[in-house]
Amino acid sequence: MSHRGLINLPPTRGDLVVSRACARAATPEMERTLRVVTWLADEKIVLGATLLFWTYARLSRRDIDIARRADHMLCCLALAGVLPHLFKRLVDRERPDRVVVHGRRHGIPRSGNAWDSFPSGHALHLGAIGGSLAALCPDSFRLLVWPSITALAATRILLLAHYLSDVVAGLALGVGLDKVVGWLFGYSHTVDGRNSRSYGTDDQFRNDV
Repeated sequence: MSHRGLINLPPTRGDLVVSRACARAATPEMERTLRVVTWLADEKIVLGATLLFWTYARLSRRDIDIARRADHMLCCLALAGVLPHLFKRLVDRERPDRVVVHGRRHGIPRSGNAWDSFPSGHALHLGAIGGSLAALCPDSFRLLVWPSITALAATRILLLAHYLSDVVAGLALGVGLDKVVGWLFGYSHTVDGRNSRSYGTDDQFRNDV
């Protein structure tokens, strides 16, 4: 397919080194497993799970912070669904499975449009909800949230759907989006994922719903 973006963004040397190493290590069994794992970060799955959480939080009305957190997550994901498409219309970058894979693919799938490598939509969605997940998790699990999100986003590199910089950019954009929406909601995350400011009073919550 021909280029359609305004900017042609070639991979960095580091991107090519990482992608070629992934291609050499690929096996059909590993790629099948990774395709199942990466499905957990699919836009539709993440959005569907967030919609269920939002419905529960808004109908139960048991906790103001949780209800507002659900609003925040849903807003982040709505915007996260738009951003990758905007970038992909502006930026052309050929996916690594088309660039570094020649001959036998060893189970490596052909991922989406060949020129839609930048940024990783999966990573962007994960970055957008990471802060909220950390804030909602019990203390004993909070430290596992970002390593888990990073590992899940990294499956896109191992599948050669994206370069390393595509995934890093996606996570960064998602985190930035989370911060902007948090600012609009009137609070921000602390380092450990907690809220530095309450969402509002009971009266404000009742007025919102």
